[in-house]
Amino acid sequence: MSNNVELEKGFNNKCGVTLSDSVEGRVIADIMREKPDVVVTLFPALIRIDGVGKLEFLMEEISEELGRDFDPYSFQVEMSTHYGRMIMLDDKILLFADPEEAMQYIL
Repeated sequence: MSNNVELEKGFNNKCGVTLSDSVEGRVIADIMREKPDVVVTLFPALIRIDGVGKLEFLMEEISEELGRDFDPYSFQVEMSTHYGRMIMLDDKILLFADPEEAMQYIL
């Protein structure tokens, strides 16, 4: 039996987050599951959300589904890690696979 693991090398144009498996995390996962080029994977105690190119988490959309205010700071409490360039705005959190695409928000 072989346990060879192949690692992906180079730029894969993906970005993502890992969230707590909580009421908020499941609502976010349900919202993101409906978006194109997004994969949601449930693990014990964690939810992984991966996207191609860019992920956009809209606080208004999440707040509406939760039935209460939800802001970018609350999102960060639910998030245990992320990969890609993260930009936090008042009304949304953006993740970019390509750091150059995020530059418009940084400069």
